[in-house]
Amino acid sequence: MSDPQIKTYPLLLPLAWIYGVIVAIRNLLFDMGVLKQKSYDIPVIGIGNITVGGTGKTPHTEYLIKLLQKDYQVAVLSRGYKRKSNGFVLANKLSTMEEIGDEPLQMKTKFPDIHVAVDANRRNGISRLLADDISPAVDVILMDDSFQHRYVLPDINILLVDYNRLITRDYLLPAGRLRESVMGKERADIVIITKCPADITPVERNGIERELTLRYHQKIFFTTMSYPILMPQFKEAPLLVTGIASPHHMEEDLRKFYPGLELMAFPDHHAFSDADIEAIKKRAAGRHIITTEKDSTRLKSLPHTVIPIEVEFIAKEEEKFNKIILDHVRQNQRNSRLHQ
Repeated sequence: MSDPQIKTYPLLLPLAWIYGVIVAIRNLLFDMGVLKQKSYDIPVIGIGNITVGGTGKTPHTEYLIKLLQKDYQVAVLSRGYKRKSNGFVLANKLSTMEEIGDEPLQMKTKFPDIHVAVDANRRNGISRLLADDISPAVDVILMDDSFQHRYVLPDINILLVDYNRLITRDYLLPAGRLRESVMGKERADIVIITKCPADITPVERNGIERELTLRYHQKIFFTTMSYPILMPQFKEAPLLVTGIASPHHMEEDLRKFYPGLELMAFPDHHAFSDADIEAIKKRAAGRHIITTEKDSTRLKSLPHTVIPIEVEFIAKEEEKFNKIILDHVRQNQRNSRLHQ
């Protein structure tokens, strides 16, 4: 249940302990009310993690968009990682990756009727989205990568945990990839174990739930990544090019469709240079190049085929999950919490 490509660094534990103390003090100040949190009159659903990258935030956010957009005007608020703009930016059909970042651009392109905004200051971002000049008016906000942005108090806090790297088996930065202590999971209303094998057994699911020691009010779900029923066909095994945090799970999945598949992995959110493009072409040597939707926004100058990824709930529990979300949004109660 571990990715051999992801390493921990026990020699850095002393630095991790110092980092952990700083983060714990910050969280304590929020818990005591010294640092103030703000709630809003419309539903705000937070989707985030405790680890650095690679838990599947974008496909899970897109799942929520699909669930809600038929009946509600959805807005997605993101930081817009690695964008070159500053402050609040509301995406439109002409927005670029440089203005809003790759993941927000992906969501705006796929779901043109929703509002997509970026702002490192989440309070300011929400205030701008709720302003009178935003039309149509926002009904629900999905706050992407929000778990450590505690100045906003989401109505529902969704914590994503990678099956391949459970938070209970990791270290704090810089020794591992935890942004904060495992105890941060107690702020979650819903915990989703992502990237599970499709055949994960009930016994293993129960074991993970026990290991996480969740509280009685917290709901847990398990998801896997699914691919199109009709996958693109190629004469030769394609080259998979990625700039995502944990590409090896995708590599393993796609080898089931393309034996002999090769992976050319770049760092998460990598800005592909002309030299990178030439290196990719040389590595491909005439073979087809496949990539993710997120990476496609940064590979426009390179011919490629996009392999879309969607979320699928294990044990057909999507109806239970959907009901929690839809019931809450229908109620539309200010500062409503699942455990109250």
